[in-house]
Amino acid sequence: MAICLNGPLNVFRRCSKNTHLKYPKIEPYFISYIRAATNTRKWSISAENNLTSDPSRLHQHPNRRTKFHPEKLFGMEYERKIEDVRHLLQSKAENDPRESLVLVDSIQRFGLNSYFQEEIGTILQQFYKTTNDRIYGFYNLHDVSLLFRLLRQHGYYISADVFNNFKGKDGKFRERLSLDIGGLMELYEAAQLSFEGEYILDEAANFSSKILRQRVAADQVVSNWSQTITNKLGHPYHKTIPRFTEKDFFQDFQWEKTLRELAIMDLHKGRSVYQEELRQISEWWKELGLAKSLKLARNQPVKWYTWSMAGLIDDISLSMQRVELTKSMAFVYLIDDIFDLYGEVDDLRIFTEAVNKWDYTAIDMLPDYMKMCYRALLDTTNGIANKVTRYGVLRNFSKYMKCYCSWAQIVEWASLCEAFLVEAKWLASGNLPTADLYLENANVTSGAHVVLVHLFFLLGLGGGTIHLNDISQIISSVATILRLWDDLGSAKDENQDGKDGSYIECYTKDNKGLSVVEVRQHVIDMIENEWKILNKECFCVNQSTTLSFKRASLNLARMVSVMYNYDGNQRLPVLEEYVKFMLFN
Repeated sequence: MAICLNGPLNVFRRCSKNTHLKYPKIEPYFISYIRAATNTRKWSISAENNLTSDPSRLHQHPNRRTKFHPEKLFGMEYERKIEDVRHLLQSKAENDPRESLVLVDSIQRFGLNSYFQEEIGTILQQFYKTTNDRIYGFYNLHDVSLLFRLLRQHGYYISADVFNNFKGKDGKFRERLSLDIGGLMELYEAAQLSFEGEYILDEAANFSSKILRQRVAADQVVSNWSQTITNKLGHPYHKTIPRFTEKDFFQDFQWEKTLRELAIMDLHKGRSVYQEELRQISEWWKELGLAKSLKLARNQPVKWYTWSMAGLIDDISLSMQRVELTKSMAFVYLIDDIFDLYGEVDDLRIFTEAVNKWDYTAIDMLPDYMKMCYRALLDTTNGIANKVTRYGVLRNFSKYMKCYCSWAQIVEWASLCEAFLVEAKWLASGNLPTADLYLENANVTSGAHVVLVHLFFLLGLGGGTIHLNDISQIISSVATILRLWDDLGSAKDENQDGKDGSYIECYTKDNKGLSVVEVRQHVIDMIENEWKILNKECFCVNQSTTLSFKRASLNLARMVSVMYNYDGNQRLPVLEEYVKFMLFN
Protein backbone atom coordinates (compact mmCIF):
# COMPACT_ATOMS: atom_id res chain seq x y z
CA MET A 1 0.00 0.00 0.00
CA ALA A 2 1.22 3.52 -0.72
CA ILE A 3 1.54 6.33 1.80
CA CYS A 4 -0.39 9.59 1.52
CA LEU A 5 1.17 12.75 2.84
CA ASN A 6 -1.88 14.72 3.84
CA GLY A 7 -2.01 16.10 7.34
CA PRO A 8 0.10 15.39 10.39
CA LEU A 9 2.56 12.56 10.48
CA ASN A 10 0.07 10.24 12.16
CA VAL A 11 -2.34 10.49 9.24
CA PHE A 12 -0.02 8.98 6.67
CA ARG A 13 -2.52 6.42 5.55
CA ARG A 14 -2.89 3.52 3.21
CA CYS A 15 -3.96 4.01 -0.39
CA SER A 16 -4.93 1.50 -3.01
CA LYS A 17 -2.43 2.65 -5.61
CA ASN A 18 0.63 0.46 -5.90
CA THR A 19 3.63 2.73 -6.47
CA HIS A 20 6.35 0.24 -5.57
CA LEU A 21 9.60 1.01 -7.36
CA LYS A 22 10.96 -1.71 -9.62
CA TYR A 23 14.73 -1.56 -9.81
CA PRO A 24 16.71 -2.68 -12.86
CA LYS A 25 17.50 -6.36 -13.10
CA ILE A 26 21.03 -6.52 -11.71
CA GLU A 27 22.23 -9.92 -10.66
CA PRO A 28 25.35 -9.53 -8.46
CA TYR A 29 25.07 -10.74 -4.90
CA PHE A 30 25.19 -7.34 -3.19
CA ILE A 31 22.24 -6.05 -5.23
CA SER A 32 20.27 -9.22 -4.56
CA TYR A 33 21.07 -8.87 -0.88
CA ILE A 34 19.79 -5.30 -0.82
CA ARG A 35 16.53 -6.46 -2.32
CA ALA A 36 16.16 -9.34 0.10
CA ALA A 37 16.83 -7.04 3.02
CA THR A 38 14.57 -4.18 2.04
CA ASN A 39 11.84 -5.41 -0.27
CA THR A 40 10.30 -8.33 1.62
CA ARG A 41 7.17 -6.25 2.01
CA LYS A 42 6.36 -2.67 1.23
CA TRP A 43 7.19 -0.30 4.02
CA SER A 44 5.06 2.68 4.90
CA ILE A 45 4.82 4.80 8.00
CA SER A 46 1.28 3.58 8.53
CA ALA A 47 2.62 0.05 8.85
CA GLU A 48 4.83 1.23 11.70
CA ASN A 49 1.88 2.83 13.52
CA ASN A 50 2.48 6.37 14.72
CA LEU A 51 6.14 7.28 14.42
CA THR A 52 5.79 10.25 16.73
CA SER A 53 4.54 8.03 19.54
CA ASP A 54 7.39 5.54 19.15
CA PRO A 55 10.25 6.85 16.98
CA SER A 56 12.39 3.80 17.72
CA ARG A 57 10.14 1.83 15.37
CA LEU A 58 11.78 3.54 12.42
CA HIS A 59 14.83 1.31 12.76
CA GLN A 60 12.83 -1.87 13.37
CA HIS A 61 12.99 -3.03 9.79
CA PRO A 62 9.97 -4.96 8.48
CA ASN A 63 12.08 -7.94 7.48
CA ARG A 64 12.98 -9.44 10.84
CA ARG A 65 14.87 -12.37 9.38
CA THR A 66 17.29 -10.37 7.24
CA LYS A 67 18.43 -7.13 8.83
CA PHE A 68 19.95 -4.64 6.45
CA HIS A 69 23.32 -3.24 7.55
CA PRO A 70 24.61 -1.00 4.73
CA GLU A 71 27.75 -0.09 6.63
CA LYS A 72 28.70 -3.81 6.68
CA LEU A 73 27.49 -4.58 3.19
CA PHE A 74 29.09 -1.78 1.21
CA GLY A 75 32.66 -1.43 2.44
CA MET A 76 35.19 -2.44 -0.19
CA GLU A 77 32.58 -3.26 -2.82
CA TYR A 78 31.16 0.24 -2.60
CA GLU A 79 34.60 1.83 -2.92
CA ARG A 80 35.43 -0.46 -5.84
CA LYS A 81 32.32 0.67 -7.70
CA ILE A 82 33.30 4.31 -7.17
CA GLU A 83 36.74 3.61 -8.59
CA ASP A 84 35.27 1.74 -11.54
CA VAL A 85 33.09 4.71 -12.46
CA ARG A 86 36.04 7.06 -11.94
CA HIS A 87 38.13 5.07 -14.41
CA LEU A 88 35.21 5.01 -16.83
CA LEU A 89 34.98 8.81 -16.64
CA GLN A 90 38.68 9.21 -17.31
CA SER A 91 38.54 6.79 -20.21
CA LYS A 92 35.58 8.54 -21.85
CA ALA A 93 37.27 11.93 -21.45
CA GLU A 94 40.33 10.66 -23.34
CA ASN A 95 38.64 8.60 -26.05
CA ASP A 96 35.14 9.94 -26.58
CA PRO A 97 34.52 13.55 -25.46
CA ARG A 98 30.84 13.46 -26.38
CA GLU A 99 30.21 10.31 -24.37
CA SER A 100 32.05 11.86 -21.42
CA LEU A 101 29.39 14.58 -21.30
CA VAL A 102 26.58 12.03 -21.38
CA LEU A 103 28.27 10.15 -18.55
CA VAL A 104 28.69 13.34 -16.48
CA ASP A 105 25.00 14.08 -16.97
CA SER A 106 24.05 10.55 -15.95
CA ILE A 107 26.21 10.74 -12.82
CA GLN A 108 24.48 13.98 -11.85
CA ARG A 109 21.00 12.57 -12.44
CA PHE A 110 21.80 9.65 -10.16
CA GLY A 111 22.95 12.13 -7.49
CA LEU A 112 26.50 10.74 -7.51
CA ASN A 113 28.46 13.80 -8.63
CA SER A 114 29.89 14.50 -5.15
CA TYR A 115 32.19 11.47 -5.61
CA PHE A 116 33.60 12.69 -8.91
CA GLN A 117 33.88 16.46 -8.58
CA GLU A 118 37.54 16.55 -9.55
CA GLU A 119 37.09 14.40 -12.66
CA ILE A 120 33.95 16.28 -13.74
CA GLY A 121 35.73 19.60 -13.21
CA THR A 122 38.67 18.47 -15.35
CA ILE A 123 36.40 17.36 -18.18
CA LEU A 124 34.38 20.57 -18.23
CA GLN A 125 37.47 22.76 -17.87
CA GLN A 126 38.91 21.13 -20.97
CA PHE A 127 35.72 21.75 -22.91
CA TYR A 128 35.59 25.35 -21.70
CA LYS A 129 39.14 26.08 -22.83
CA THR A 130 38.37 24.97 -26.37
CA THR A 131 34.91 26.49 -26.65
CA ASN A 132 34.12 28.89 -29.49
CA ASP A 133 31.01 29.92 -31.37
CA ARG A 134 30.50 26.30 -32.40
CA ILE A 135 31.39 25.11 -28.89
CA TYR A 136 34.02 22.43 -29.15
CA GLY A 137 33.15 21.64 -32.72
CA PHE A 138 29.74 20.28 -31.74
CA TYR A 139 27.14 21.06 -34.34
CA ASN A 140 24.02 19.10 -33.46
CA LEU A 141 21.37 20.51 -31.13
CA HIS A 142 21.61 17.76 -28.51
CA ASP A 143 25.35 18.08 -27.92
CA VAL A 144 25.47 21.88 -27.94
CA SER A 145 22.54 22.06 -25.51
CA LEU A 146 24.03 19.45 -23.18
CA LEU A 147 27.44 21.14 -23.06
CA PHE A 148 25.82 24.56 -22.53
CA ARG A 149 23.82 23.24 -19.58
CA LEU A 150 26.71 21.41 -17.94
CA LEU A 151 29.06 24.38 -18.25
CA ARG A 152 26.57 26.79 -16.73
CA GLN A 153 25.66 24.39 -13.95
CA HIS A 154 29.31 24.26 -12.93
CA GLY A 155 29.96 27.98 -13.05
CA TYR A 156 31.49 28.37 -16.53
CA TYR A 157 29.99 31.28 -18.43
CA ILE A 158 28.95 30.49 -21.95
CA SER A 159 26.89 32.87 -24.05
CA ALA A 160 23.37 31.92 -25.05
CA ASP A 161 24.29 33.19 -28.51
CA VAL A 162 25.60 29.71 -29.34
CA PHE A 163 21.99 28.82 -30.14
CA ASN A 164 21.89 31.39 -32.93
CA ASN A 165 23.61 28.70 -34.98
CA PHE A 166 20.28 26.84 -35.04
CA LYS A 167 18.27 29.76 -36.40
CA GLY A 168 17.42 30.49 -39.99
CA LYS A 169 17.64 33.77 -41.89
CA ASP A 170 14.24 34.76 -40.51
CA GLY A 171 15.69 34.77 -36.98
CA LYS A 172 13.60 31.79 -35.87
CA PHE A 173 14.67 28.28 -34.92
CA ARG A 174 14.79 26.11 -38.04
CA GLU A 175 11.71 24.00 -38.64
CA ARG A 176 13.78 20.90 -39.41
CA LEU A 177 14.78 20.84 -35.72
CA SER A 178 11.25 19.66 -34.98
CA LEU A 179 12.37 16.21 -36.15
CA ASP A 180 15.15 16.05 -33.55
CA ILE A 181 13.25 14.93 -30.46
CA GLY A 182 16.37 14.24 -28.41
CA GLY A 183 17.82 17.61 -29.34
CA LEU A 184 14.60 19.41 -28.44
CA MET A 185 14.54 17.79 -25.01
CA GLU A 186 18.10 18.92 -24.34
CA LEU A 187 17.33 22.41 -25.68
CA TYR A 188 14.44 22.69 -23.21
CA GLU A 189 16.71 21.53 -20.37
CA ALA A 190 19.38 24.08 -21.34
CA ALA A 191 16.86 26.92 -21.42
CA GLN A 192 16.13 26.43 -17.70
CA LEU A 193 19.49 28.04 -16.86
CA SER A 194 18.63 31.38 -18.42
CA PHE A 195 19.33 34.79 -16.92
CA GLU A 196 17.13 37.87 -17.21
CA GLY A 197 17.35 39.38 -20.68
CA GLU A 198 18.46 36.19 -22.47
CA TYR A 199 15.53 36.22 -24.85
CA ILE A 200 16.99 33.56 -27.11
CA LEU A 201 16.63 31.06 -24.26
CA ASP A 202 13.01 32.14 -23.77
CA GLU A 203 12.50 31.42 -27.47
CA ALA A 204 14.27 28.09 -27.08
CA ALA A 205 12.04 27.04 -24.18
CA ASN A 206 8.85 28.03 -26.01
CA PHE A 207 9.95 26.47 -29.31
CA SER A 208 11.04 23.15 -27.83
CA SER A 209 8.19 22.71 -25.33
CA LYS A 210 5.53 23.55 -27.93
CA ILE A 211 6.79 20.97 -30.43
CA LEU A 212 7.36 18.29 -27.79
CA ARG A 213 3.86 18.69 -26.38
CA GLN A 214 2.39 18.56 -29.88
CA ARG A 215 4.29 15.38 -30.68
CA VAL A 216 3.16 13.65 -27.48
CA ALA A 217 -0.46 14.77 -27.95
CA ALA A 218 -0.48 13.53 -31.54
CA ASP A 219 1.21 10.26 -30.54
CA GLN A 220 4.05 11.00 -32.97
CA VAL A 221 6.89 9.68 -30.79
CA VAL A 222 8.07 6.21 -29.93
CA SER A 223 5.96 4.89 -27.06
CA ASN A 224 8.76 4.66 -24.51
CA TRP A 225 9.75 8.29 -25.27
CA SER A 226 6.34 9.72 -24.55
CA GLN A 227 6.68 9.42 -20.77
CA THR A 228 10.31 10.58 -20.89
CA ILE A 229 9.26 13.76 -22.71
CA THR A 230 6.41 14.36 -20.27
CA ASN A 231 8.78 13.91 -17.33
CA LYS A 232 11.33 16.34 -18.77
CA LEU A 233 8.73 19.00 -19.45
CA GLY A 234 7.25 18.65 -15.98
CA HIS A 235 10.51 18.17 -14.09
CA PRO A 236 13.48 19.65 -15.97
CA TYR A 237 16.77 18.69 -14.35
CA HIS A 238 17.85 22.18 -13.23
CA LYS A 239 14.57 22.80 -11.39
CA THR A 240 14.21 19.36 -9.87
CA ILE A 241 15.91 17.53 -6.99
CA PRO A 242 18.17 14.96 -8.73
CA ARG A 243 17.02 12.08 -6.56
CA PHE A 244 13.40 12.98 -7.29
CA THR A 245 13.65 11.83 -10.91
CA GLU A 246 16.10 9.03 -10.16
CA LYS A 247 13.40 6.35 -10.04
CA ASP A 248 12.43 7.24 -13.62
CA PHE A 249 16.07 7.38 -14.67
CA PHE A 250 16.63 3.86 -13.33
CA GLN A 251 14.01 2.64 -15.77
CA ASP A 252 15.23 4.73 -18.72
CA PHE A 253 18.95 4.25 -18.21
CA GLN A 254 20.35 1.30 -20.15
CA TRP A 255 23.96 2.31 -20.67
CA GLU A 256 26.44 1.40 -17.94
CA LYS A 257 25.70 -1.38 -15.46
CA THR A 258 28.43 -0.31 -13.01
CA LEU A 259 26.89 3.14 -12.66
CA ARG A 260 23.45 1.68 -12.02
CA GLU A 261 24.83 -0.64 -9.37
CA LEU A 262 26.63 2.19 -7.62
CA ALA A 263 23.48 4.32 -7.73
CA ILE A 264 21.40 1.60 -6.07
CA MET A 265 24.01 1.04 -3.38
CA ASP A 266 24.28 4.78 -2.75
CA LEU A 267 20.51 5.12 -2.52
CA HIS A 268 20.30 2.51 0.23
CA LYS A 269 23.32 3.84 2.05
CA GLY A 270 21.75 7.29 2.10
CA ARG A 271 18.39 5.88 3.13
CA SER A 272 19.83 4.37 6.31
CA VAL A 273 21.35 7.75 7.24
CA TYR A 274 18.12 9.64 6.54
CA GLN A 275 16.06 7.19 8.56
CA GLU A 276 18.32 7.70 11.58
CA GLU A 277 18.06 11.47 11.24
CA LEU A 278 14.27 11.27 10.99
CA ARG A 279 14.23 9.14 14.14
CA GLN A 280 16.19 11.84 15.97
CA ILE A 281 13.79 14.53 14.78
CA SER A 282 10.75 12.50 15.76
CA GLU A 283 12.11 11.92 19.26
CA TRP A 284 12.92 15.62 19.65
CA TRP A 285 9.44 16.62 18.48
CA LYS A 286 7.75 14.15 20.78
CA GLU A 287 9.75 15.34 23.79
CA LEU A 288 8.77 18.97 23.12
CA GLY A 289 5.12 18.03 23.59
CA LEU A 290 3.88 20.88 21.41
CA ALA A 291 1.69 18.61 19.29
CA LYS A 292 -0.40 17.92 22.39
CA SER A 293 -0.57 21.50 23.65
CA LEU A 294 -1.34 23.04 20.23
CA LYS A 295 -3.66 20.45 18.72
CA LEU A 296 -4.74 22.58 15.76
CA ALA A 297 -1.16 23.20 14.63
CA ARG A 298 0.52 20.99 12.07
CA ASN A 299 2.22 17.86 13.37
CA GLN A 300 4.45 16.94 10.42
CA PRO A 301 8.04 16.00 11.34
CA VAL A 302 8.41 13.94 8.16
CA LYS A 303 7.41 16.87 5.97
CA TRP A 304 9.72 19.27 7.84
CA TYR A 305 12.61 16.84 7.65
CA THR A 306 12.01 16.30 3.93
CA TRP A 307 12.81 19.98 3.32
CA SER A 308 16.18 19.59 5.03
CA MET A 309 16.92 16.22 3.48
CA ALA A 310 16.29 17.59 -0.01
CA GLY A 311 18.17 20.82 0.62
CA LEU A 312 21.33 19.08 1.81
CA ILE A 313 21.05 15.95 -0.28
CA ASP A 314 24.33 16.65 -2.10
CA ASP A 315 26.45 15.84 0.97
CA ILE A 316 25.55 12.82 3.08
CA SER A 317 28.01 13.91 5.79
CA LEU A 318 25.90 16.96 6.76
CA SER A 319 23.81 15.00 9.23
CA MET A 320 23.98 17.51 12.08
CA GLN A 321 23.02 20.30 9.70
CA ARG A 322 19.96 18.44 8.41
CA VAL A 323 18.71 17.63 11.91
CA GLU A 324 19.21 21.15 13.29
CA LEU A 325 17.79 22.82 10.18
CA THR A 326 14.64 20.71 10.52
CA LYS A 327 14.13 22.09 14.01
CA SER A 328 14.07 25.66 12.73
CA MET A 329 11.76 24.52 9.93
CA ALA A 330 9.35 23.08 12.49
CA PHE A 331 9.04 26.38 14.33
CA VAL A 332 8.37 28.30 11.11
CA TYR A 333 5.34 26.08 10.55
CA LEU A 334 4.32 26.18 14.22
CA ILE A 335 4.49 29.97 14.59
CA ASP A 336 2.65 30.35 11.28
CA ASP A 337 -0.17 28.24 12.73
CA ILE A 338 -0.26 30.24 15.97
CA PHE A 339 -0.76 33.44 14.00
CA ASP A 340 -3.17 31.83 11.54
CA LEU A 341 -5.25 29.59 13.80
CA TYR A 342 -4.94 30.63 17.42
CA GLY A 343 -4.13 34.20 18.30
CA GLU A 344 -6.17 37.36 18.30
CA VAL A 345 -4.27 40.43 17.14
CA ASP A 346 -3.57 41.62 20.71
CA ASP A 347 -2.11 38.24 21.70
CA LEU A 348 -0.03 38.13 18.54
CA ARG A 349 1.34 41.59 19.26
CA ILE A 350 2.46 40.44 22.71
CA PHE A 351 4.08 37.31 21.24
CA THR A 352 5.96 39.44 18.70
CA GLU A 353 7.20 41.74 21.47
CA ALA A 354 8.40 38.72 23.43
CA VAL A 355 10.34 37.35 20.45
CA ASN A 356 11.99 40.75 20.01
CA LYS A 357 13.02 40.68 23.68
CA TRP A 358 14.37 37.13 23.35
CA ASP A 359 14.41 36.63 27.11
CA TYR A 360 12.93 33.89 29.23
CA THR A 361 11.46 36.51 31.58
CA ALA A 362 9.12 37.51 28.74
CA ILE A 363 7.24 34.22 29.20
CA ASP A 364 5.17 35.77 32.00
CA MET A 365 3.69 38.35 29.62
CA LEU A 366 2.32 35.69 27.25
CA PRO A 367 -1.07 33.95 27.19
CA ASP A 368 -0.85 30.38 28.52
CA TYR A 369 -1.16 28.69 25.11
CA MET A 370 1.88 30.60 23.83
CA LYS A 371 4.22 30.04 26.78
CA MET A 372 5.33 26.51 25.93
CA CYS A 373 6.00 27.39 22.29
CA TYR A 374 7.99 30.51 23.21
CA ARG A 375 10.19 28.64 25.67
CA ALA A 376 10.79 25.85 23.16
CA LEU A 377 11.67 28.40 20.46
CA LEU A 378 14.31 30.00 22.66
CA ASP A 379 15.67 26.66 23.84
CA THR A 380 15.90 25.27 20.32
CA THR A 381 17.39 28.34 18.64
CA ASN A 382 19.91 28.91 21.42
CA GLY A 383 20.77 25.22 21.23
CA ILE A 384 21.39 25.42 17.48
CA ALA A 385 23.63 28.48 17.92
CA ASN A 386 25.51 26.70 20.69
CA LYS A 387 26.11 23.63 18.53
CA VAL A 388 27.30 25.73 15.62
CA THR A 389 29.72 27.80 17.69
CA ARG A 390 30.92 25.21 20.17
CA TYR A 391 31.04 21.98 18.21
CA GLY A 392 30.55 22.99 14.60
CA VAL A 393 32.62 24.61 11.94
CA LEU A 394 32.59 28.03 13.67
CA ARG A 395 34.21 26.72 16.84
CA ASN A 396 37.53 28.43 16.09
CA PHE A 397 35.98 31.76 15.18
CA SER A 398 36.20 34.89 17.29
CA LYS A 399 33.80 35.69 20.11
CA TYR A 400 32.40 38.46 17.91
CA MET A 401 31.51 35.97 15.16
CA LYS A 402 29.76 33.70 17.64
CA CYS A 403 27.66 36.61 18.89
CA TYR A 404 26.95 37.61 15.28
CA CYS A 405 25.65 34.11 14.54
CA SER A 406 23.21 34.18 17.47
CA TRP A 407 22.15 37.76 16.80
CA ALA A 408 21.43 37.11 13.11
CA GLN A 409 19.22 34.13 13.91
CA ILE A 410 17.26 36.08 16.55
CA VAL A 411 16.76 39.01 14.17
CA GLU A 412 15.25 36.68 11.58
CA TRP A 413 12.79 35.19 14.08
CA ALA A 414 11.74 38.69 15.15
CA SER A 415 11.33 39.77 11.52
CA LEU A 416 9.23 36.69 10.79
CA CYS A 417 6.85 37.40 13.68
CA GLU A 418 6.58 41.08 12.77
CA ALA A 419 5.65 40.13 9.20
CA PHE A 420 3.09 37.60 10.47
CA LEU A 421 1.63 40.35 12.67
CA VAL A 422 1.34 42.74 9.72
CA GLU A 423 -0.52 40.06 7.79
CA ALA A 424 -2.80 39.34 10.76
CA LYS A 425 -3.74 43.03 11.03
CA TRP A 426 -4.54 43.19 7.30
CA LEU A 427 -6.80 40.18 7.50
CA ALA A 428 -8.47 41.32 10.73
CA SER A 429 -9.30 44.70 9.18
CA GLY A 430 -10.62 43.13 5.99
CA ASN A 431 -8.54 45.57 3.95
CA LEU A 432 -6.16 43.74 1.67
CA PRO A 433 -2.95 45.55 0.65
CA THR A 434 -1.76 46.04 -2.90
CA ALA A 435 -0.20 42.98 -4.51
CA ASP A 436 3.28 44.53 -4.37
CA LEU A 437 2.98 45.41 -0.69
CA TYR A 438 1.60 41.97 0.09
CA LEU A 439 4.49 40.23 -1.70
CA GLU A 440 7.10 42.35 0.05
CA ASN A 441 5.74 41.20 3.42
CA ALA A 442 4.99 37.65 2.23
CA ASN A 443 8.60 37.25 1.14
CA VAL A 444 9.41 37.30 4.87
CA THR A 445 6.43 35.22 6.05
CA SER A 446 7.56 32.44 3.70
CA GLY A 447 10.08 31.53 6.41
CA ALA A 448 12.87 31.17 3.85
CA HIS A 449 14.91 33.94 5.47
CA VAL A 450 14.88 32.22 8.86
CA VAL A 451 15.75 28.83 7.41
CA LEU A 452 18.51 30.00 5.06
CA VAL A 453 20.19 32.23 7.67
CA HIS A 454 20.27 29.25 10.04
CA LEU A 455 21.68 27.15 7.21
CA PHE A 456 24.29 29.81 6.41
CA PHE A 457 25.82 29.44 9.85
CA LEU A 458 25.25 25.69 10.08
CA LEU A 459 27.45 25.38 6.99
CA GLY A 460 30.20 27.38 8.68
CA LEU A 461 29.85 30.53 6.61
CA GLY A 462 30.04 34.10 7.85
CA GLY A 463 33.54 34.12 9.23
CA GLY A 464 35.52 34.49 6.03
CA THR A 465 35.14 36.45 2.82
CA ILE A 466 31.42 35.72 2.45
CA HIS A 467 28.78 37.52 4.51
CA LEU A 468 25.00 37.50 4.77
CA ASN A 469 24.70 40.57 2.54
CA ASP A 470 26.44 38.65 -0.24
CA ILE A 471 23.71 36.05 -0.40
CA SER A 472 20.70 38.25 0.43
CA GLN A 473 19.34 38.14 -3.14
CA ILE A 474 19.60 34.35 -3.23
CA ILE A 475 17.53 34.18 -0.04
CA SER A 476 15.00 36.68 -1.39
CA SER A 477 14.56 34.77 -4.66
CA VAL A 478 14.02 31.45 -2.89
CA ALA A 479 11.50 33.16 -0.60
CA THR A 480 9.59 34.68 -3.52
CA ILE A 481 9.48 31.38 -5.41
CA LEU A 482 8.17 29.66 -2.29
CA ARG A 483 5.53 32.27 -1.54
CA LEU A 484 4.20 32.47 -5.10
CA TRP A 485 4.08 28.69 -5.46
CA ASP A 486 2.27 28.46 -2.12
CA ASP A 487 -0.28 31.06 -3.18
CA LEU A 488 -0.65 29.39 -6.56
CA GLY A 489 -1.65 26.13 -4.87
CA SER A 490 -5.23 25.07 -5.39
CA ALA A 491 -5.66 23.78 -1.83
CA LYS A 492 -4.79 25.02 1.62
CA ASP A 493 -2.21 23.04 3.54
CA GLU A 494 -3.93 20.47 5.73
CA ASN A 495 -7.41 21.97 5.13
CA GLN A 496 -6.81 24.40 7.95
CA ASP A 497 -9.60 26.77 8.90
CA GLY A 498 -7.43 29.78 9.64
CA LYS A 499 -7.48 32.97 7.63
CA ASP A 500 -4.77 33.45 5.08
CA GLY A 501 -4.14 35.98 2.35
CA SER A 502 -2.65 35.35 -1.05
CA TYR A 503 -0.87 37.26 -3.79
CA ILE A 504 -3.48 36.04 -6.27
CA GLU A 505 -6.29 37.58 -4.22
CA CYS A 506 -4.45 40.91 -3.93
CA TYR A 507 -3.44 41.00 -7.60
CA THR A 508 -7.01 40.25 -8.68
CA LYS A 509 -8.24 43.14 -6.54
CA ASP A 510 -5.67 45.47 -8.12
CA ASN A 511 -6.45 44.35 -11.67
CA LYS A 512 -10.19 44.02 -11.95
CA GLY A 513 -11.36 42.42 -15.15
CA LEU A 514 -8.61 39.83 -15.42
CA SER A 515 -9.71 36.22 -15.58
CA VAL A 516 -8.49 33.56 -13.15
CA VAL A 517 -6.44 32.01 -15.95
CA GLU A 518 -4.74 35.34 -16.70
CA VAL A 519 -3.93 35.97 -13.05
CA ARG A 520 -2.48 32.50 -12.56
CA GLN A 521 -0.40 32.85 -15.72
CA HIS A 522 0.94 36.14 -14.37
CA VAL A 523 2.06 34.36 -11.19
CA ILE A 524 3.67 31.54 -13.20
CA ASP A 525 5.57 34.15 -15.24
CA MET A 526 6.74 35.81 -12.02
CA ILE A 527 8.06 32.47 -10.74
CA GLU A 528 9.90 31.91 -14.02
CA ASN A 529 11.48 35.36 -13.82
CA GLU A 530 12.52 34.81 -10.20
CA TRP A 531 14.26 31.62 -11.27
CA LYS A 532 16.27 33.67 -13.78
CA ILE A 533 17.33 36.04 -10.99
CA LEU A 534 18.26 33.07 -8.79
CA ASN A 535 20.25 31.50 -11.63
CA LYS A 536 22.28 34.68 -12.10
CA GLU A 537 22.90 35.16 -8.37
CA CYS A 538 24.03 31.57 -7.89
CA PHE A 539 26.28 31.92 -10.92
CA CYS A 540 27.85 35.14 -9.62
CA VAL A 541 28.26 33.94 -6.02
CA ASN A 542 30.54 31.16 -7.17
CA GLN A 543 33.27 31.02 -4.54
CA SER A 544 34.16 27.49 -3.50
CA THR A 545 33.31 28.39 0.10
CA THR A 546 29.70 29.10 -0.84
CA LEU A 547 29.17 26.06 -3.05
CA SER A 548 27.31 24.08 -0.37
CA PHE A 549 25.02 27.03 0.43
CA LYS A 550 24.33 27.71 -3.24
CA ARG A 551 23.43 24.07 -3.88
CA ALA A 552 21.20 23.94 -0.82
CA SER A 553 19.40 27.15 -1.83
CA LEU A 554 18.77 25.81 -5.32
CA ASN A 555 17.56 22.52 -3.87
CA LEU A 556 15.10 24.26 -1.57
CA ALA A 557 13.77 26.27 -4.52
CA ARG A 558 13.50 23.03 -6.50
CA MET A 559 11.59 21.40 -3.66
CA VAL A 560 8.94 24.12 -3.52
CA SER A 561 6.89 22.77 -6.43
CA VAL A 562 6.91 19.33 -4.80
CA MET A 563 5.75 20.69 -1.44
CA TYR A 564 2.83 22.68 -2.89
CA ASN A 565 1.72 20.47 -5.77
CA TYR A 566 -1.77 19.62 -4.51
CA ASP A 567 -4.10 17.43 -6.50
CA GLY A 568 -7.88 17.71 -6.73
CA ASN A 569 -8.28 15.80 -3.47
CA GLN A 570 -6.06 18.26 -1.56
CA ARG A 571 -3.29 15.69 -1.32
CA LEU A 572 0.37 15.88 -2.25
CA PRO A 573 0.96 12.81 -4.44
CA VAL A 574 4.29 14.06 -5.82
CA LEU A 575 5.65 14.66 -2.33
CA GLU A 576 4.30 11.29 -1.26
CA GLU A 577 6.29 9.56 -4.00
CA TYR A 578 9.46 11.44 -3.13
CA VAL A 579 9.22 10.61 0.60
CA LYS A 580 8.46 7.00 -0.16
CA PHE A 581 11.41 6.69 -2.55
CA MET A 582 13.95 8.40 -0.30
CA LEU A 583 12.94 7.10 3.14
CA PHE A 584 11.02 3.88 2.60
CA ASN A 585 10.65 1.22 -0.05
